[in-house]
This record gives sequence, structure tokens and C-alpha cells, in this order.
Amino acid sequence: MKPAPPAVLTNAFYAFYDLHRPAYHAYATARLTPEEAQIAVSHLFDLVASNWTKVVSERHPSAWAWEQHTRAVARRSGRALTDIEDATLLHDKLLLSIDQIATVTGTEPATVSTLLAAARRALTPTHTRSHPWIFPTRPVVPAEARRRTVPLHRTAMA
Repeated sequence: MKPAPPAVLTNAFYAFYDLHRPAYHAYATARLTPEEAQIAVSHLFDLVASNWTKVVSERHPSAWAWEQHTRAVARRSGRALTDIEDATLLHDKLLLSIDQIATVTGTEPATVSTLLAAARRALTPTHTRSHPWIFPTRPVVPAEARRRTVPLHRTAMA
């Protein structure tokens, strides 16, 4: 495959930058000080730019960049978040839609929905969780015992 001309790669990189930078910066700012967040995002896009031909040859370039970004933020913050925590942060705190999260992280919208559903399940206390397929049990009284306790009704007048 013939490599793309540099001008095309440059335009593609800037399109990638414009699309992803706001969300990457918001994510970093949510986890780091503003100065640290700015440094993390700058380093990420330096890394992406220096590896641009490798990045665009990836099946999901956004997934590659997101992995690098979350790894750098985790290193700077001292704690890595799970995929569920990342999705929750992006959706609930940064107010990104499921499609926006999928675009930024390089995953499918169905995967994002699954992660958010798992987060909601984890936050729901087990004693209040309703399970429509489990019915409360009532003691079953045998038919003979029911007959003994039911009063007899007279149907004819004497």
C-alpha cells in the first residue's frame, strides 16, 4: 500500500486532534490538576503525531490513543480506572453521550452501554434491586386443608 501524502496525513491528524482533544482534556482535568492535565494532553498528542502513520494503520486509532491517554493519566494520578469507571466518568460527570464516548474511546456504542449498565447495577443496593422474574413466595395450602377451612354455604332455603 502506497503511503498517503504528508498533506493528507497532516489534515487527518488535525481532524483527529480537533475531534478528540476536548474530551481528552476534560477527562484529564477531571482526574488531575489543570496544569498536569494540560501536560498529559500535550504529551499524548505529541506521541500521536510522532506515531501518526502507525496510529492510522491501527484498526481503531481512537482506541490506541485512548489507551495511551488513560495510561498516562493513571501514571500521573497514581490510580488507573477500570473501563466501567472511565465510562461512568465520561457519561455522568463530563456529560458525553454514548456515541461520543464510543468515538473518543474507540469502542462500540453497545460496549459503552454495557459498561454504563454494569455501573448502574453496581451502584444499586442488592436489597432494593427488583427482579421481575422472582416472585415472592406465599405458603401454599394443600387443597384438602383449604376445603376444611372454607365455611359451607347453604345454597337452598330450608
